[in-house]
Amino acid sequence: MKQSRMEVSLRKGRNPAHTGRRLPASAATFAVEVKRRTPASEAVILAAATGRTLALAALLLILVNVPASGMELIRTIRGDIAPKSIGYSGAGLFFAQNMMYRHSVTVYDREFRLLKTIPDRVELSRFIPGNFRGWYRGAPVEVAFTDSGRTAWVSNYLISGAGFVNPGNDSTATGRFDNSVVYRIDARALEVTGAVPAGSVPKYLASTPDGRLVLVSNWCSGDLSVIDCAAMREMKRVRLGRYPRGIAVDRSSARAYVAVMGSYDVAVLDLKSFALSWLRGIGRSPRTVLIDSAGRYLYATLNGEGSVAKVDVGAGRLVRKAATGSAPRSMAITPDGSALYVTNYASDTMSKITTADMRVVATVPTQHHPIGITFDPVTRRVWVACYSGSIMVFQD
Repeated sequence: MKQSRMEVSLRKGRNPAHTGRRLPASAATFAVEVKRRTPASEAVILAAATGRTLALAALLLILVNVPASGMELIRTIRGDIAPKSIGYSGAGLFFAQNMMYRHSVTVYDREFRLLKTIPDRVELSRFIPGNFRGWYRGAPVEVAFTDSGRTAWVSNYLISGAGFVNPGNDSTATGRFDNSVVYRIDARALEVTGAVPAGSVPKYLASTPDGRLVLVSNWCSGDLSVIDCAAMREMKRVRLGRYPRGIAVDRSSARAYVAVMGSYDVAVLDLKSFALSWLRGIGRSPRTVLIDSAGRYLYATLNGEGSVAKVDVGAGRLVRKAATGSAPRSMAITPDGSALYVTNYASDTMSKITTADMRVVATVPTQHHPIGITFDPVTRRVWVACYSGSIMVFQD
């Protein structure tokens, strides 16, 4: 009997809907591929045309929505949000930063309840000396926590109000633009209780484990703000270069690692002397960096390459890269350092990587433009912020 083109393609290990693409090894993985790339009707045709167990298993997985990857979508949170990032406090709360599109920080608990929408409108004169008049609005970007999750620190992309006339943006070169402000939020009262000046277009924040400092990468001024938490002041500014972004601090609070996205490099900052050294040639456009609890390996998303790099910090060498998807942006790590979770912004997916072998073991579809991510070690849930207006929660 003459075989159909679709059946021949299957025998050769190819997906007939995508010429040249080889089928994944298992029906479970194939189900995810079909779910991402073809409508269910094509899966029905595929099963009917071949009668193969592989295709039938894929179809059943689609119809009953069983998570083929082991990552199960358990909730999608919507509302008046446009989250740029999502951060876990370590004390059961999740903070979503909604930029200038919603001018808010939304806070959730583990039961997915919205506890409060914190507006970014403040009277700066209450917190910062100077000629500030009236109310100002921010644009919340990222969050970091101190005091065992009792205090949140939120960067503001820009400040709008009297005296702020020249804001920077993502498309501007580094130069002289308005500085911005970092908010301090009481994570129990859920209200802004302080503000500290930072550089131009501050993006990522990281707190030192000893709770002494908050570090802020300033995109347009090309530097790093070092904030003394107790004194509520910017104590130092460190020049880094074009487009600093992600920050990781080692467990001893001795060193910080800063991804400089306009380069192939990661800066290494001594937090006592503030001397600067470099991990060179890590990969194109490093964006987010994380370090394992032992301080041995650093991981960096390479936005310009579609991969994640593993770096041996002591040896100062690249160990391996894992291809995840187009424009990998943010990343979370399990406390034991065994797995990474990565948002692939332009692919509309989230990937899980096992760090021992840097192998992608799962890739799941997301809403449009996944950009922020955090991991809850108590429930083993992964929260993904999608810029298009949702937060997706996956059970691993």
